[in-house]
Amino acid sequence: MGKILLDGMEFFAYHGCFDEEQIIGTRFIVDLEFTYDTHRAEAGDHLSDAVNYQDVYRVVREEMEKKSYLIEHVARRILDAVKASFPGITHARVRIGKVNPPLGGKVGQVCCILEE
Repeated sequence: MGKILLDGMEFFAYHGCFDEEQIIGTRFIVDLEFTYDTHRAEAGDHLSDAVNYQDVYRVVREEMEKKSYLIEHVARRILDAVKASFPGITHARVRIGKVNPPLGGKVGQVCCILEE
């Protein structure tokens, strides 16, 4: 088994409970870690034996493009979509950070982490 980490994917998206967040949007940082059997890729050096990171990124991007009120909901959609698209993945962990959330004070990010 091996782990792959897509670290620091940046998206501009429209997730949030406030009307302004749904209209003007904000930046999000997404980290996705997943585990799959990497033995064939290790031995053969063929992309067909690995999970294609570009395809994984596309799945995450598609989910980030769909408006939601809660980042918890977005995180669940990402996990479900990644696991459905890549059945060889045995474990996945997603972390979504909303940059500069509107909390009434200076906060770098508010984050949600889900894994299964």
